[in-house]
Amino acid sequence: MIACQVDELRGKLKEIFGFSNFRGNQEEIINNLLSGRNTFVLMPTGAGKSLCYQLPAIISEGTAIVISPLIALMKNQVDQLNAFGVNARFMNSTLNKTEMRRVKEDTLSGAVKLLYVAPESLTKEENIEFLGQANISFAAIDEAHCISEWGHDFRPEYRKIKSIVGQFGDIPIIALTATATPKVQLDIQKNLQMEEADVFKSSFNRKNLYYEIRPKVDVKKQLIRFVKEQKGTSGIIYCLSRKKVEEIAELLRVNDVNAAPYHAGLDGALRMKHQDGFLNEDIDVIVATIAFGMGIDKPDVRFVVHYDAPKSLEGYYQETGRAGRDGLEGKCILFYTLDDIIKLEKFNKDKPVTERETAKLLLEEVSSYAESSVCRRKQLLHYFGEEYMDPDCSEQGLCDNCAHPKEIFEGMGFIEHVINAAIKTEERFGIKHLVNVIRGIESQYVKSYNHSKLDIYGIGKDETEVFWRSVVRQTLLNEFLAKDIENIGILKVTAKGHDFLKKP
Repeated sequence: MIACQVDELRGKLKEIFGFSNFRGNQEEIINNLLSGRNTFVLMPTGAGKSLCYQLPAIISEGTAIVISPLIALMKNQVDQLNAFGVNARFMNSTLNKTEMRRVKEDTLSGAVKLLYVAPESLTKEENIEFLGQANISFAAIDEAHCISEWGHDFRPEYRKIKSIVGQFGDIPIIALTATATPKVQLDIQKNLQMEEADVFKSSFNRKNLYYEIRPKVDVKKQLIRFVKEQKGTSGIIYCLSRKKVEEIAELLRVNDVNAAPYHAGLDGALRMKHQDGFLNEDIDVIVATIAFGMGIDKPDVRFVVHYDAPKSLEGYYQETGRAGRDGLEGKCILFYTLDDIIKLEKFNKDKPVTERETAKLLLEEVSSYAESSVCRRKQLLHYFGEEYMDPDCSEQGLCDNCAHPKEIFEGMGFIEHVINAAIKTEERFGIKHLVNVIRGIESQYVKSYNHSKLDIYGIGKDETEVFWRSVVRQTLLNEFLAKDIENIGILKVTAKGHDFLKKP
């Protein structure tokens, strides 16, 4: 594989996709892959990830395999590429034997430029054998966060990808995701044995989105009022259960909103009808479980509402990212109550211990985000390992906390208590334990580690748990504490934190 001339690349971009220029670091990524280098791409939803492997596949000799977990997304992308005159196919459980044979024949003849493969299909022995005979140019792993057990959407089949792809010769790999915390990023690279890969990270800041958390009180009235205010625009409402999806879609319909449900329990044809209706603007609002929206290319979604709390901040970021892909304003509303978090924790009780612990930590991040009075953008970007320095949000009120700032007070002493608590518990614990020690709550951990004997124990007993969680969050955002990348959930004191104690 060789890097292309700039003019040749741009010529192909214009000829096939109709764009005159690349966006962000697309061109750099494409050249990196074309020169045979392993490439890791972190790029938010709607910033043009797909082009980073589609264009190199068209230019390269042979067939690129694209591993993607989403059957709806595969079909969507293959249809689009075929419309552009590019020979793209997919291999997944929806094909019958004849269709599968035809796809294989066309791939072996060299006619197919992009072959989308579901991870379940990739792991089948006969498919591994077939791909071993094909001329594979490179492998693209889309939704790469599915590899990581620390991510929000872990798929065990994704852990096998590296050993399978390794059987197709020494081909470069491009891994792409729209959501990965530093911990997840490290895990993906380790699992794919591409620690040496060139990493291309775009900013996670979606400047045109407005983020707001509303208390989940009289929620149906609030929802109807909000949707009516957005009359004539497209929106998505996410609910946790299929039953709730049906109920809310019906509630909106009886209130003269052109809405339809979407979830995995609906008949496939009806689901497709609702999806197409939404894309073609025959339906204004889709009420859905999170199954909806993956790779749905609708640029003018004006609002995304979370009727129930999401399971993770990654999921929330990805789902809100379906609003305003055209760069115009999008509103992201989350109705929040702690009861939702407790309900989600109950759902997780039958999972294996490590999965349950990870799910619990992800939920803690969601409740911290929802309960905090800090700029929403600053918190979201910090979660993805990016520092938000732009005054835009506070100046223009682009989130509820910046539009309606909470009362500010001097918090030096509180921050000192948090840093001291981390040091005196030997930097081996997370938010919950630190807050218990400061508030003097004798949990089983506090007992077993004898932390009730520490001088910091109970020093903040007059303040609530929510208050102290918020202080820890501020300590993190101001980089006096940092998350331990190797041990999920554990907080370490930074050099800046030690300096602060010496001279607050």
